[in-house]
Amino acid sequence: MRKQFFTTPDGLKLAADIDGPQDGPPVVLLHGGGQTRGSWKNGLAALIGRGYHVTSFDARGHGESDWAKDGDYTLVAHIRDLCGVLAQLPPRPALVGASMGGVTALGALGESNPPDARALVLVDVTPKINAAGAERIGAFMRANPEGFATLDEAADAVSRYYPLRPRPKDISGLRRNLREVNGRLYWHWDPAFLGARRLEPDTNRAQLEAAALKAKIPTLLVRGHQSEIVGDEEVEHFRKLMPAAEYIDVADAGHMVAGDRNDAFNAAIIDFLARVDAANPS
Repeated sequence: MRKQFFTTPDGLKLAADIDGPQDGPPVVLLHGGGQTRGSWKNGLAALIGRGYHVTSFDARGHGESDWAKDGDYTLVAHIRDLCGVLAQLPPRPALVGASMGGVTALGALGESNPPDARALVLVDVTPKINAAGAERIGAFMRANPEGFATLDEAADAVSRYYPLRPRPKDISGLRRNLREVNGRLYWHWDPAFLGARRLEPDTNRAQLEAAALKAKIPTLLVRGHQSEIVGDEEVEHFRKLMPAAEYIDVADAGHMVAGDRNDAFNAAIIDFLARVDAANPS
């Protein structure tokens, strides 16, 4: 695996992991808000194992990528970044986006000059989301502005917020989502990400609905059955916009589908992409 930095149209440096055969079908992974490219660790490995050429990058303000000096974390900015990265990658990728990443990918497909993607996977996000669930996630992200003294403290905070997932015995993997500043641990994203110029799916709903109506590529929605963001009402709304899209409901999973049920999630993605690529060989 190699690390590479992509320069966006705004001049930001975005960190990415790239692996898999150079001539393999390209896949681009886009993580959710407050996460990093490390969130795709298991999914990336599964895709590489099936011969895909995979790029997973940290969104602006997240992980090792640059923070936006002007505090611009709007959907427009994320779409601009994605299109800038895709222009530097092999053509016709499959876009796999979780939450914020899915919103970004879908929004890009609604642009006047959309990226030439061959497939779209939306992971627990649709143009319409549950506002109360979104606010609960936002409250968690705004909590602990003073950071954590230890990794255990951070793990405890996650467990209190997300009791669905048992607290792991080995919490070392959580470290990749934290940065150390003056001996304390902080979530690995720019606090301005939650500022006035932020991506808000509900605010951008009309834009995302228009994008869903415009997009004609094979699409899969993967929903965590216990999601607080995408409920039955949101799924029904999505399926009216994209009736040809496939839909999978993953049992025993919440909004963080990939982390809750890696086995089911990876199997669903790989099966979908295999069928898309078999039907449309390059």
